[in-house]
Amino acid sequence: MRQDVPSDPGGATGTGRRVSGAGGLAGAGGLATAADRHCDDLLADAVERTVRGTGAYGSMVYLRSRDRRSLVLSTVVGVPVAALEPFRRVSVQGALPGSLAYRSRRTVHLAGPEETMRRFPQLLMGLPYAFASAYTPVMDGEEVFGVLCALWPATGQGVPTTARRHLRQTARRLGVELSQLVADGGTVEARTTVTELPWWAAGQAVQLGLFDLDLTTRALDLDDELCSLFGVARGADPGRAEALADAVEKDDLPRVRAALRRAYRTGRFPPLRLRIVDGSGHVRPIQIWGRVREGVTDGEAGPHLVGAVLDVGTTAAAAQTVERMRQGVFSLDGDGRLVYANLGAELLLGVRREELFGKPLWEMLPWLSDPVHEDRYRAAVLSRQPTAFLACRPPDRWLAFTLQPDAQGMTGTVVPGTLPADGKGPRAADGSAVPVVQTAEASRPGGAGAIYHLLQLASALAQAVSVREVCAAVAEQIVPAFGGQELAIYVVKDNRLHLALQVGYPEGFLDPFEGTPMRARLPGVDTLTSGAPIFFASVDELAGAYPGIPLDRMCAWAFLPLIASGHPVGSCILGFDEPHPFTSEERGVLTALGGLIAQALERARLYDAEFALARGLQQALLPHALPRLDDVRIAARYLPGTRGMEIGGDWYDAIVTERGLCLVIGDVEGHSVAAAGVMGQLRSAVRAFVASGHPLDQVLEHVNQLLPDLGSGLLASCCLIELDPVSGRAQGVRAGHLPPLLRHPDGRTDVLDLGGGVLLGVDPKATFPVEEVVLARGSVLALYTDGLVERPDGQIDHGIDRLRAALAHADVPSLEQLADRLLADALPATNRLDDVAMLLAAIDHWGRDR
Repeated sequence: MRQDVPSDPGGATGTGRRVSGAGGLAGAGGLATAADRHCDDLLADAVERTVRGTGAYGSMVYLRSRDRRSLVLSTVVGVPVAALEPFRRVSVQGALPGSLAYRSRRTVHLAGPEETMRRFPQLLMGLPYAFASAYTPVMDGEEVFGVLCALWPATGQGVPTTARRHLRQTARRLGVELSQLVADGGTVEARTTVTELPWWAAGQAVQLGLFDLDLTTRALDLDDELCSLFGVARGADPGRAEALADAVEKDDLPRVRAALRRAYRTGRFPPLRLRIVDGSGHVRPIQIWGRVREGVTDGEAGPHLVGAVLDVGTTAAAAQTVERMRQGVFSLDGDGRLVYANLGAELLLGVRREELFGKPLWEMLPWLSDPVHEDRYRAAVLSRQPTAFLACRPPDRWLAFTLQPDAQGMTGTVVPGTLPADGKGPRAADGSAVPVVQTAEASRPGGAGAIYHLLQLASALAQAVSVREVCAAVAEQIVPAFGGQELAIYVVKDNRLHLALQVGYPEGFLDPFEGTPMRARLPGVDTLTSGAPIFFASVDELAGAYPGIPLDRMCAWAFLPLIASGHPVGSCILGFDEPHPFTSEERGVLTALGGLIAQALERARLYDAEFALARGLQQALLPHALPRLDDVRIAARYLPGTRGMEIGGDWYDAIVTERGLCLVIGDVEGHSVAAAGVMGQLRSAVRAFVASGHPLDQVLEHVNQLLPDLGSGLLASCCLIELDPVSGRAQGVRAGHLPPLLRHPDGRTDVLDLGGGVLLGVDPKATFPVEEVVLARGSVLALYTDGLVERPDGQIDHGIDRLRAALAHADVPSLEQLADRLLADALPATNRLDDVAMLLAAIDHWGRDR
């Protein structure tokens, strides 16, 4: 809840510094200030120092969010952001090493996958690869800004002590720099976008130099790169042309002179490939391009040859060599996109390489779309160890892939492979073993790909709280994991099966099965009553077991019972569009899946029931109807948060008095039954004091003195505006609440910075001065709580300004439509954490509601 009290110059820590979280224009992709850019520079320097000084292949910085409940990935080097997607934002209280380092303010070191699995299984669930890691807090004094992390290849010895010491030193230095940045007026922001830095090895594959030659005077102007390439001194030197000629292989000089004469005579310069001798006596190939233009040099006009000299070293020869190889060779960038493929790879993959450039192979080639293949790429990225796998290009051509990772990306090879029947594992065509393989059994949905998705499903179900969220998590994970095309989940209610989710079914196909009684002779019922899964590998099997059952285009099915704690919860149906013999491993995984879904559904159904009860109680505390007046139109909205079951303390009211109409908006801090109870008591107290004719300042004074007697220890904010529709005059007062908005008849909208005092419950002797406001006919007042304008990644003032702009530009015929428009413009579609209350009042008329 927003506390509208005088700010503390020392902030929460008393240090006199302000540290803000995600948000602002910079966080939303807008223009960043110089201080923002400076913060980015500090983070970039820190991760680069970490990689250079510790021998790590990747480093990341997490910064705390504005509400200090999350750690947000802000800067990364050496690891693709896509590989860290499950951990872009983590809870400060989570069971992860970075969270523990932040909370404990101590370094957490994981020597390898065994220790990671033992101490932090959630981390290995999202990144099931072999790597060592360390996490250390970024802090200065008592101020903790975030966490600095680093990754190393997994070894038996773990991360050297010197590397961990360097990591801690870098984190301490970053903490001091961020603290100084804040003291200088800058901000430390955990943004919604991640800064991903390239990490290139030292050295250049090619050198490019530029030149300008006056063809009349032979005056030559070279840039520094060209001087370095030819080994001549920088600066003005009349003898540089001769020095360049001396560096050219003698046999190539006649071709140079002929090309220059042709350029002077015809204005055209043919491309040249020459050999030069560097300072070490080594011969190096170069290429020269140029064009002739008319120019002016020192006041003298004449033709100039301008161009570039490219020293490709052995690059061209290497590319030609690779192109001649029958073995397929390709290169992937840090995000897994194809950046090079030779002719051999094109022939083996069966797709023109131009169609693959800039895209991940497993997205462009359907037969490589199994998650295991992408998993092998991720394993190479995060473990920095070579990996390999075998894949089948339809109809029956096996190909062996190897991946060699480095700091810039991945070099891969592909050769014909075989899948022998001797049980010794797949091999390349030359007989060499493929060390990390994707066998025919593993490529089936019951293999590693399915297990990985089930682990992801378990993680997703752990976060899902409602039946809708559970069903969504199952649909997102199980269909791609097992290669199914249809999915349906039924839940038991009143001894009948009711559809909770369907994916992929023809429209209306499942309608006849809605409300199926538990005594019906159907596989979805039988699997639940017997408690055993039922599998049909073909249409004939299903039709033979259940004659006359309606069929669609599916050819195989798995019917899974959903049973939790011995009680039937429902059934899950997975359909396949081709005959599908289920292996024993696949049956076991699907059976376990049924239990996983059942437990999540049972928990979610209990949550939904309790949630509905809590929301019903909260709604009962709000006004059931608003008064109707001839000269004032009123509209109100209340929306609960979309996550969590705790109920909030937002309320609104409209009270008719002898003096006119009193508008009330308030918010009790916290989200709990206690907050809702205090809200109901305060609403009743405010209504009683207003109805009895007390002035507004006395209303808040009495309520402020009453609040401590309720014994909750909670604070509250409140705003009252009493208006006279006849005279157009109004009085307003606030107790720590957000300022209301006033839209004038011409559309101009202001923030009413009404006077008042501190939050209710802070000071029993506090006073609340009242201010007068003049309202013209056609004006609109908007009162609201902080859930409408506050975002985790932004400042609340920005949210108020967005609401003010939405109110100013709204063009709707009624006040009810205006309320809907403001909610649509100001609120996120999902994951709304806080409750929202809004009260609108239009003076005289606002296009009368129909």
